Amino acid sequence: MFPVRALSRHFRGHMVSALRKAAHAGDLHRVNRPGDVDAQLNTLMATDWVVYSKDCLEHTHTVVRYLARYTRQIAISNARILAVDEHQVTLRYKDYRDHDRHKSLILNGEEFVRRFLLHVLPKGLMRVRHYGFLANRCRRQRLMQVRRALAVVEQAPDADMAASDAELAYTCPHCKQPTLRMIGTLTPQRHTYDQPSNHKDQHYRA
Repeated sequence: MFPVRALSRHFRGHMVSALRKAAHAGDLHRVNRPGDVDAQLNTLMATDWVVYSKDCLEHTHTVVRYLARYTRQIAISNARILAVDEHQVTLRYKDYRDHDRHKSLILNGEEFVRRFLLHVLPKGLMRVRHYGFLANRCRRQRLMQVRRALAVVEQAPDADMAASDAELAYTCPHCKQPTLRMIGTLTPQRHTYDQPSNHKDQHYRA
């Protein structure tokens, strides 16, 4: 939707402005030297920022694969580790400055562990936060509604809930599973080329 260069400058301006306001309010406690904040922020404003932008994801498997890299993978995948012995680790990486060429890097065990631990988040931080029906604020209530809609019984329901579900659930004529809901009854219209019909068509949806 937006040019990447314009988006980079817009984001840089908002970020530096927020940092400057935080410095004037005394919220940047680790910065103690006078004039250090202005010098650093001026340097940031003189630097071209890069905003990562790509086309929207259209397919479900692409979304799952994209999120899986952030939720189930840390720092490096097993496929990039070429060799391991008692003293060093050999891994493969892509050199973006050299036309994206694949190269090998040899690290001793201590340095490899140090770099790996740099990607481990501090306690209390999450790599990906859940939203929708899995959000912490409404997860318990929404999961009960989802299980009830899917006819998944986690615990023995009370009599009122069971009676309510029994009134709303209909059995599929093919798989015999109570996963359908009646949304309405339509009476077929008569046409000159059709025979009169006395039955009603019931429409369902999963």
